[in-house]
Amino acid sequence: MNRAIIFDVDGTLAETEETHRKAFNRAFEGAGLSWSWDQDLYRALLAVTGGKERIRHFIEDYGAEGAPKDDLDAFIRKLHAEKTTAYTQMVKGGELELRPGVRSVIAAARQKGYRLALATTTTPANIDALLAATFGDTGNSLFEVICAGDSVPNKKPAPDVYLRALEELDLPAGSCVAVEDSRNGLLSACAAGVATIVTPGIYTCDESFDEAALVIDNLESLDFAAIEALFP
Repeated sequence: MNRAIIFDVDGTLAETEETHRKAFNRAFEGAGLSWSWDQDLYRALLAVTGGKERIRHFIEDYGAEGAPKDDLDAFIRKLHAEKTTAYTQMVKGGELELRPGVRSVIAAARQKGYRLALATTTTPANIDALLAATFGDTGNSLFEVICAGDSVPNKKPAPDVYLRALEELDLPAGSCVAVEDSRNGLLSACAAGVATIVTPGIYTCDESFDEAALVIDNLESLDFAAIEALFP
C-alpha cells in the first residue's frame, strides 16, 4: 500500500490539551511559581505551538513574575522538563483516553494496509506515554513514522513536520491524508500539500477550518470510505 494516514497527537488522538494544562500548572507549583493557567488563558496560549515556546510567550507577553532575567533558556528547559514529567505521570495513571473513533479508524486502516504516521509538536516522551497507556506495549509499533517535538526547526503552522513525515514515508503529499484538530495543524498539513480531515477539540472548536477537506465532530461518525475518497 502506497497510501498513508498521518495523525496529529495532542487534541487529535486524545483530548490531551486539558491534561497538558494541568501538567503545566503542577510544574509551576512545583517550581514555586504563582502562575496558574485557566482554560481561557490556555486557549489563548495555544496560538503558540510548542510547550517551551508557550512558556516563553507567557513570560514575555504576560509579564509573568518569578522568571529569571538571566539564563532564561535554561530556566524554560528545566520548567518544561518538569511539566513533561508531570504529564507522563498523569497519562500513565489513566487520566487520558483516546477520542471517539480513533481506535476503530486505526484498526480499519491497518486492516486495509494503509501506512500510519504521527506528525506532532509534542515531545517523544509524551507520545510514548500516551501510546503505552492507550494501546499497550504495541503502541509505538502501530506507526511506521513518528515525527515529534524538536525533530524539525520550525513547528506548526510551518509545514516542516509534515514534510519530514513525507520524506521518511517516501511518499508524495497526494498519497497521504492528515488528521488534525487545530487551525495551526491544518495550515501545517495544507502547506505541505496534504489533504486534511479536522476533528475540532475542546480548545479548537471555535477556530476556522476553511482549508480542510473535511470537518467532523469526531472520527466515530466517519465512514472509512470518506477517507479513501480524499485520495486521487
